[in-house]
Amino acid sequence: MQPAVKAPPLGAQVDYRSLVVVLLSPLAFALVFASWTIFAVLGVELKHVLHFGEVQFALLLAMPMFTGALAALPMAALARRVGGRRVMIGCLLLICPFLWAIAYSDAYLEFLLAGAGLGLGAGSLAAGLVYVAALCPRRHAGLALGLYGAGMLGAGLTYFLLPLISQAYGWPMAPKLYLLPVLLVALLLWVFAEDAPRKDSLSAEALDEFAPPPEHVRVRRRWLPPPAVCRLALYYSFFYGAFVALALWLPGYLAAQYQLSLKLAALWALTFTLPGGVGQIAGGALADRRDFRDLRWWVSACVMVCLFLLSYPDFTMQIHGVHGDLTLHFSMPLYGFTALLAVMGLAMGIGKGSLMCLLHREYGDDMVRSGGLALALGGLFAAVLPLMFVLGNEWIGVRTAGFMFLYAALAVCMLVMLWDGTRSRSRSASSTPTQAD
Repeated sequence: MQPAVKAPPLGAQVDYRSLVVVLLSPLAFALVFASWTIFAVLGVELKHVLHFGEVQFALLLAMPMFTGALAALPMAALARRVGGRRVMIGCLLLICPFLWAIAYSDAYLEFLLAGAGLGLGAGSLAAGLVYVAALCPRRHAGLALGLYGAGMLGAGLTYFLLPLISQAYGWPMAPKLYLLPVLLVALLLWVFAEDAPRKDSLSAEALDEFAPPPEHVRVRRRWLPPPAVCRLALYYSFFYGAFVALALWLPGYLAAQYQLSLKLAALWALTFTLPGGVGQIAGGALADRRDFRDLRWWVSACVMVCLFLLSYPDFTMQIHGVHGDLTLHFSMPLYGFTALLAVMGLAMGIGKGSLMCLLHREYGDDMVRSGGLALALGGLFAAVLPLMFVLGNEWIGVRTAGFMFLYAALAVCMLVMLWDGTRSRSRSASSTPTQAD
């Protein structure tokens, strides 16, 4: 009689599965985001080839964000039903024909429809969020979600590679070359990743370690999420939407504002996206130890100061002095502009990472609706911003009007945070005498 082989403990299996998910999910996120930002660089070139205006260019940038926002909640719900891994693979495969179609499009409407198809890749983002949240250990949830959100660094891949590919082989080759890594990551997810384990199959120890919902908070199953979830999703929508919109808009803005070539403008835009990815990881790790409620005012204040400085257009002011007229001229230098972008990108990344960790900590038992709602609102905000940037250029006549709009939007979010904090303190104060009695 041979001795029975001892099965590996469940915790080791979950650790292996979590490691694979933490490595592959951000890579899938990065490729989807890189596909979205194709038009951030390619659209500037197409604008000259197809002779369409700024409004059409803004619609081209906004279309993936809009359809992605519509797809976020349904795909998150589908991920809970059939598994996040399968939905991620399906969404990666779904964007492949639209990448291929971009290479053979020659009319504006065709590019617009292809952009709408690329937006369906947001289902991979929402499904991956549910997938990572289900597998990551609760004590490291912020770090795992921050690593996943750092997939926005995929914009840097587009900034760096697409101008080189377009210059060497022509712009139709760029979307074709994106197909290979997308298909490769889908294959790796299919072969090496596993579905999240069902709760009824886990031991008590594993449930205590890996089950996301806190025991003192249970979100009731209903169609509309609680107001607290909506407020957190509103905060997240600003950081997520503003970051995505600026990542799409900055190459064209820098090229026009500072008379740079498209290649140099895309490289300068990396000063915003790279700190944003690093900040996402740092924010998630900080949120594992501290509550976002302690960080949100510092992060928001930092972003507000940067937006205030970036909102200043070039101007000349003449002062009638005692001994004659004094002329003052202000023009934001490129180095100062990119330094402010780097600080703001880092702060936005910290805000996104810590907020997503807070959503997981407080409402992890309903991550489909809480995380999906945050991505949906952020996608809608990101879709509106390119149009607001264009309206600032065309109607107001000031190129920095987009930063002014972001400044106003952040002020609204901070007022909501102030009202929320005041309301929470009044509730705790009113409950203190009851507890004392």
